Amino acid sequence: MTPWTPFPHLGAYTFDAARLRTHWARLHRGDAEPLPSNPDVLQAWVLFHNGAFQQAAAAGLALGEAGATVANKATCVYATYLEPREDVRLSLLKTAASRAETQQQQAPEQASAWYGQAYALGRYCQGISVARALTQGLGARVKTALETTLRLVPHHADAHLALANFHAEVIDKVGSLIGGMTYGASKDIGLALYQQALALNPESPITLGEYANGLLMLEGSSAEALALSLQERVSAFEPMDALERLYVDATRLALQT
Repeated sequence: MTPWTPFPHLGAYTFDAARLRTHWARLHRGDAEPLPSNPDVLQAWVLFHNGAFQQAAAAGLALGEAGATVANKATCVYATYLEPREDVRLSLLKTAASRAETQQQQAPEQASAWYGQAYALGRYCQGISVARALTQGLGARVKTALETTLRLVPHHADAHLALANFHAEVIDKVGSLIGGMTYGASKDIGLALYQQALALNPESPITLGEYANGLLMLEGSSAEALALSLQERVSAFEPMDALERLYVDATRLALQT
């Protein structure tokens, strides 16, 4: 496997199994992932939270079905934030989405398989343009996967957030009328989903930042002051792990431009 671009702050986060167990509830409040009972799976998550994404993906894949969720999440996070080559990024996301679909077939009641597919496909859609993805039917697949996730785990904050993003992205790209008639997108539903995500995971920088982005897509210039306030809160956040660090760094960079 070609070496992945390293996390730029390797060594900043030094979780081990014991410390990760202590902080698991906080770190996984968004994705509602259960604390693994398998120590090898837990160790793969240790690698993920420390920013060793390629090693985390490899460790997860070596564990088969038990490690699929951590492998897919590590792949998607790496592709989203660190892979500089667009073709490689899209290939990684497609691969993760395909693996998640296989997971669904093996364990259809496992919420992380549906959310993992939605996360990977959603990032892929953003990469090729949301409008193009909608014409390919990918938006409907994302929406179905997220709705299935929420049927299985109603308190899945990240699924609420991602489904809110679906409504916001569709309306932003094709408008309320076509978005509603063709894709079932609704401004009111999107805003309500953001509020649900905030209620479930109010201190997450990712929740705050994605809400800010969604407000701008759904409310336009009238939401600029609130969106900026939320982005500034994200910028001031002290990240707990590598994923939060990548998100906060990206927000800080955006605020400087």
